[in-house]
Order: sequence, then structure tokens, then C-alpha cells
Amino acid sequence: MAAIDAIFKALADPTRRLLLDRLREHNGQTLNELSARLGMTRQAATQHLDVLVAAGLVTVVRRGRERLHYLNPAPINEIQERWISGFDQPRLRALGAIKRQAEEYAMTTETSTLPSYVYVTYIRASAEQVWKALTDADLTARYWAHANISDWQEGSTWEHRRADESGHLDIIGKVLTTDPPHRLVVTFEDDLEARRDPSVVTFLIEPHEDIVRLTVTHENLPNVEMFNGISKGWPAVLSNLKSLLETGDVLPQAPWEMDDQHA
Repeated sequence: MAAIDAIFKALADPTRRLLLDRLREHNGQTLNELSARLGMTRQAATQHLDVLVAAGLVTVVRRGRERLHYLNPAPINEIQERWISGFDQPRLRALGAIKRQAEEYAMTTETSTLPSYVYVTYIRASAEQVWKALTDADLTARYWAHANISDWQEGSTWEHRRADESGHLDIIGKVLTTDPPHRLVVTFEDDLEARRDPSVVTFLIEPHEDIVRLTVTHENLPNVEMFNGISKGWPAVLSNLKSLLETGDVLPQAPWEMDDQHA
């Protein structure tokens, strides 16, 4: 209940809601950018951002000396599932569409560089269990409908094959960094001919007591189509992973597979 209280407290302040709106319009902003856009001091913006981070509504990703702030819609979705789904299932489907739109971070017309996609989820499991769920072929086949196959050594290739009779290879990539059970970095390529500059996915596993914070960052996206695809794909995959580890079963009728433009 304490976590829910923190979310409602964070959303109760109009300035903090405005900060979330600004991140929805343009995700991945620095403290200087956010404070300048809202016409407030860095200290004031920091105080509000600290509340949003503590509530899980904003995620901070470090890039060198910079701290980039990303909107995290997962806590709001949990409130939706806890109260709304039991009262009005048809309306929930409409709210789900709104959630997906919120997760499709806004593109800026001033630049052709797409923002990174960042998604955070909290899982009641150990870091070792989450690592195994990401790297074990049998487990990934259960919640992702694809088997992730590799020895997971730095420099090795990894394959993302459909868990059906076809065994079709949808994604192939290279393992860039492996630090079990804390950090895994891989490239994503959607065909057997490696692109010069493939997209990169980082899985960051941060344990705290009996809960793990899993942050997935997908960078170097080549086009808007792929961005839109992973914006729908990653929440579905990670929600299913969370369900498998916490309940022993996957979610019913969930669209695990990412869109075609996912690598």
C-alpha cells in the first residue's frame, strides 16, 4: 500500500503532473531542459523529480555526466489493473489503448534522431531468477514465444527463435556485455545480414531485498516504425516475464510477440 500512496502523492501536485506531461511530449530530458521549459529553478525541479522517481513514475538513466529522465507508465497501469479492471472491462480496453499511446514517446520534428525507449518493471524475485528468465531458452520460450539461444559470453552471437514447429529465426545479435546477474547488453538485428549500426538493448537488474527492479533500455533505433513496435512489444513481454516469475504462469491472451519492426 505504501507504494500506491507514493504514486497518488506524486500525482496530487500539479507541477509534478506538468513534469510528466513534458516527458510525455519529449522523453529523456536532462534536469536543465526540464527546469528551463517549466521556468523553475534546478533545485525546485530536482525536488519534484525526486518525488516522481521515488514513486516509480520517472526513471533516471545516466549518460556520462548527464542524468536523463524517462516517463515510466508501469505504476499507473498497475493502479488501472488493481481497481478499474474489476469494474468495467469494456472501458478497460479503451484505457489500455490510452496506455499504449502514452508509451509511444513523442517524436521531435527538429531532429531525425529517435529517443531511446526505456521501460521499468518491479518483480518479486531474486536477481538470479530474473537473469535466468532472460537467458534460459526454455523460460524465454514460455513468456516470449521465442527461445533466446546463446552461451551468453561477450562477443558470442545470440538467436531469438520462434518457439513453434518452424523454429524461425526472427532476431540475431551479438552479446556486448555480460555481468550476471546484473547487466546484459546485446545487439538486435532482424535478419542474418548484420546492419552496420544495429539497435542495442540493455537489461539492468537491480535487487532490493526480495524485489528486483528490471530496466530495459532500447537504443539506436533506426526508424519510427521500430520505435512504435517495441513500445508495444516490450511492455507485453516484460509483463509476461513478471507474471511467470511471480505466479509460475504466463498471462492469458497477451500479445507477447513484438511487431515486425522490432530490430
